[in-house]
Parts: sequence; C-alpha cells; structure tokens
Amino acid sequence: MNMRETFLSATAEVLDTDPNVAVVLADISAAQLAFAARKHPDRVLNVGIREQLMMSTAGGLALAGMRPIVHTFSSFLVERAFEQVKLDLGHQDVGAVLVSSGASYDMPTAGRTHQAPGDVALIGTLPGWTVHVPGHPEEARRLLLESIPGDGRVYLRLSAQENAEPHLGAGLQTLREGGRGVVVAVGPMLDRVLEATADLDVTVLYTSTIRPFDAGGLRSAVEAAGTTDIVLIEPYLAGTSAHAVSDALPGTPHRLLSLGVRRDAEVRIYGEMADHDLAHGLDAGSITLSVKEFLR
Repeated sequence: MNMRETFLSATAEVLDTDPNVAVVLADISAAQLAFAARKHPDRVLNVGIREQLMMSTAGGLALAGMRPIVHTFSSFLVERAFEQVKLDLGHQDVGAVLVSSGASYDMPTAGRTHQAPGDVALIGTLPGWTVHVPGHPEEARRLLLESIPGDGRVYLRLSAQENAEPHLGAGLQTLREGGRGVVVAVGPMLDRVLEATADLDVTVLYTSTIRPFDAGGLRSAVEAAGTTDIVLIEPYLAGTSAHAVSDALPGTPHRLLSLGVRRDAEVRIYGEMADHDLAHGLDAGSITLSVKEFLR
C-alpha cells in the first residue's frame, strides 16, 4: 500500500479501537472510508467540498474533548483552510491531526490548484505545531499512531513519492558518514539524495520529522564530520527549514545550500512528477550537480 492507503487503513483501525477519535473529510477519501463511516456514523463526518467548515468542525470536536483527524489534499487542507487552522485550532489552543495527500506536485495533471509546495512553510508561521514528512508508508503509519494520543497540533504530510525502505528512528538519523559536507534529506527525498551523493565524501542525515527540528542531532553530525558546509534538501518550498538549521548552529559560521521547490519562478507545466522534479532541480542528477558546485 502507498502512504495514503496505509493512512486510511490505519485510521479505520483506530476508529474501531479509540472512541475519542473522529475523522473529518471534505469528500476526498470519503469512498475509501465509507465502511468505517457506516460503522461509526457519528465519528466519520464528511462536510462536502467545504474545507473551511471541515477545519472549524475539527475545532469544535477538539473543544468537546474529541481527537479529530482531518484529511484532504494539501492545497485544500493547509492553504484554503489556513484562516481556520490559525483561529479554530491555534487561537483556541486545541489540537488535531491534519493529514494531507498530494504533497507539492503529486498530481501534476490536476494543475496548480492541486499543488501546495508552500504548505510546510505556512504551517511554520504558527506556533506549537509538529510536522511529519514520512518517506515510506510504514513511517506514515507509525507517525499517525504516535500523533493520536494527547492534544497536540500535528501536520502529517503524505506523498506519492517514497523511499524503498523505511527508517523508523527519531530525529536526524545518520545513514552515511563523510568529511566534506553534511547533507540533510527530508522524507521522500532520501533515496535520490543517496543516489546523488554516492560518490561524494559527505555525511547524509535523514529525518521524517521536520518540526521540531533536531538541532542537537545536526550539531553532533557537523562536529563529527568536521565541516560546516550543509546542504538541506526538502520536498517542498526551498529554504523552508533554513532558519531551523541556522538556529541549530548559533555562533557557528556555516554555509548552507537549500534545495527544494523553486521560489524564483512559477512552474507552469503538467506532465509527470519526474518532469516537475527536473524543473525544480530535485532529480538525482540535478542534486549531484548542485552539491558538487556548492562543495568545490
């Protein structure tokens, strides 16, 4: 199963075992959860194509003591309903688990309306959020199940792109050691980063949780590598976590290259995901060139 299918399966299981969990939908994935909705009609709520209402409903459920899981495409979940995310969850100081599908450009034939490369940056303007960016369905399942207990505000960003193997550790995990630079790969970027840096003398770190950022893990890796040249590769807007890297190294002069979805131009293409990877310099070949140029 892919990440979205894994999430839906795990959510159906949770509904059967935790009476405090409710799911709020805006048509997306309603068909896949139809059986769960028949079993739990008071806890699987489909508000139709009204994403702002979806988020306000989640806020009301949280105020009533429920644990809402809110799900739709990222552009509708974060961008369209952002005011309600800010007010009905954050300002009221209640929690929910927001689970998106579609990532930055997973549905290129649907056009710009279904693309949200700025979602993590937007969530990052609000305090108190945990942001998970899994790179494998098993990571997505674990992060979902870990997010349900408590009352925190969690954004779980699912993607159609995924790595071949899961990495279930917490924080920044060291997958390769080197001395010329430290490369941080976020979520589904890992496999292409490993391919791109296979012949380079660099440390490769991986994380599926970008907020809170593992500042201590980065400091330890930089110290072990003996370099302060850092490359940050994220599957959304380039530089989204640049401030977190800088905050992790106070008083330490360092160089940072941020790779991600480009900020300098609107990419007006449809095509396939691979076409968008190439346009944004996020394919393995482009990453190799960028890292080599930065470290030379």
